[in-house]
Parts: sequence; structure tokens; C-alpha cells
Amino acid sequence: MQTQQSSHSLNQHTLYFAGGCLWGVQEFMRYLPGVVTTEAGRANGKSNTTQGEYDGYAECVKVTFDAQEVTLNELIGYFFEIIDPYSINKQGDDVGEKYRTAIFSQDSNHLNIAREYISQRDDAKKIAVQVAPLTNYVPSDPEHQDRLTNHPDDYCHIPIDLLHKYK
Repeated sequence: MQTQQSSHSLNQHTLYFAGGCLWGVQEFMRYLPGVVTTEAGRANGKSNTTQGEYDGYAECVKVTFDAQEVTLNELIGYFFEIIDPYSINKQGDDVGEKYRTAIFSQDSNHLNIAREYISQRDDAKKIAVQVAPLTNYVPSDPEHQDRLTNHPDDYCHIPIDLLHKYK
């Protein structure tokens, strides 16, 4: 059992998707094929806490997925279903730098795949999605984890039929 678990974890990869308010991004991503875990958080801010002034972070969702069940390109394709890839610092009613769209990773291969995915699109020149190395990650406070699962009537910029398309 232990050996099987070890080999299985070799196929698990982690990316950080910023797509506006993290509540909706987490709710959508959690139901995708191949997604193992999700966690709401903040990427690339300057501090290691959720307390205090805004420090440049992007609201994001840490997504761990099984590469045998879903490719990185497929995962990025799903992500593009729920974002306006042309919008800068705005998704739905959420406006500000913390709502920018981005794909972050600590693995340069992931970033190369994401850049290639974007460059292959017909609309590549209009896309405003940042692709960058993850330099800092802070998990969100407990009340923001699985927020729309626990409070389904809270605001979400993603239409409900799209939000639960893969549920």
C-alpha cells in the first residue's frame, strides 16, 4: 500500500490559479476531473500572513491534480472557461490588483506549458493572464476555505450553471 501511494504522488502536481474572487475559482476547480485538492490562498504577496494592508498578492486557489487523470493543458483550458482572459485586474464585480488573472507555479515546466497554451490561442495577443513563478503563498483564513460549498448563496462572479458544470 505504501509503495502504491508513493508512485501515485509522483503524478501529482500543484499550480496556483488566480481568477478573480477565490471563492468561485475554488468551487469550480474542486469538481474538475483529476483535481485531488484545492485550497484558497494568496499568491506572491510580500507578507506571510492574511492580516494587515494589501501587499500585492493575487487571490488564488492552490490546485493539486493527478497528471494521469488530467493534463496541465486541460486544466488550463478549464480555467479559461471561468475567466475573462482579456480583463486586467477585474473579474465580474471584483475590481483591483488582487483580482488579477494569473497562473503561478514553482515548476518552470508548468510555466512553460502555460505560456505555450496561451501563445497557441488565436487571441493570444489580447490575453492579460499573468504567468509567473510562485514566490510566496499564504493560505486564506478558514472562513474563506470552501466558502461557496459552505455558503452557496454568497456572491460569485461565475454564473451558477458554469460554476457547477463539472460537479
